[in-house]
Amino acid sequence: MSKIETVRAAMMQALKAGDKPRKEALSLLLSALKNKAIDKREDLTEDEENAIVYKEIKEAQETLDTTPADRTAIIAEAKGRMQVWAEFAPERMGEDEVRAVVLETVAELGGSVTAQEKGKLMKVLMPKLKGKAEGGLVNRIVTEVLT
Repeated sequence: MSKIETVRAAMMQALKAGDKPRKEALSLLLSALKNKAIDKREDLTEDEENAIVYKEIKEAQETLDTTPADRTAIIAEAKGRMQVWAEFAPERMGEDEVRAVVLETVAELGGSVTAQEKGKLMKVLMPKLKGKAEGGLVNRIVTEVLT
């Protein structure tokens, strides 16, 4: 079952249960997924669906980060949306798991990669971690490993 169908079913349950904030959050997510499918003109892959969910969560986090503390309604709404959307996002890899993949990839490339060869490492590494780990975390760990 595609994520669009899953989100639509959850939205209908929220509608029947009278949970308006959850229904609205799911409606926004469903809209984002459907718009991307329309733009692509074909069904989305699982990775593309997950990327959209992560994008929506990231945008809600940015709203939280930039909203003044006295705007409690906006903060509560963004937190609620993030909580609902997190149900549809696969779990990301932890720091230890990412570090293990980075070290394994360095070993595949001959065991010693210099800081100047970071691009070469990232080219091999990113397909392994795409959609599974946050980019900032990967970059930080790669920098630590290479120094």
